[in-house]
Amino acid sequence: MKKASTIFLQAVIVLIGIVALAILIRLPLTEGRAVNLDLFSIYADPFILYGYAASIAFFIALYKAFRLLGYIGQNKVFSSHSVAALKSIKYCAIVLSILIVGAGLYIKMFHNKEDDPAGFLAICMVTTFASVVVATAAAIFEKILQNAMDMKSENDLTI
Repeated sequence: MKKASTIFLQAVIVLIGIVALAILIRLPLTEGRAVNLDLFSIYADPFILYGYAASIAFFIALYKAFRLLGYIGQNKVFSSHSVAALKSIKYCAIVLSILIVGAGLYIKMFHNKEDDPAGFLAICMVTTFASVVVATAAAIFEKILQNAMDMKSENDLTI
């Protein structure tokens, strides 16, 4: 049962990655100001490139979560690899939240006065909150796992 659930969760992570990649590719084409632009001009926009650069942290975190589920499926939860994966997920979530806040601040300060950035800023707040929640959860799980590993090694030395 545990093996099936970890495989299912790995499939969900792969699906999340595919959907995120499809959104990254398709969304710039549907943007309002991209109507009269060629493909190079659409994808060479500095804000679009910033979004692609910020998505690297997201995809690294997805990969590390996939690997962590692989360790769980192999019954290697109490290993240094699991702690390192959680630490990487935590750092990726922190970096992603900082980059999202930076994008929101940029849009807030330099947006066209005729545009209303409220929707974009709301999305920035929600995704920043989600990233902070993921970073906090990863930090808590990392600490718990590290303490469990320390207790396990201490008990191995005692017996």
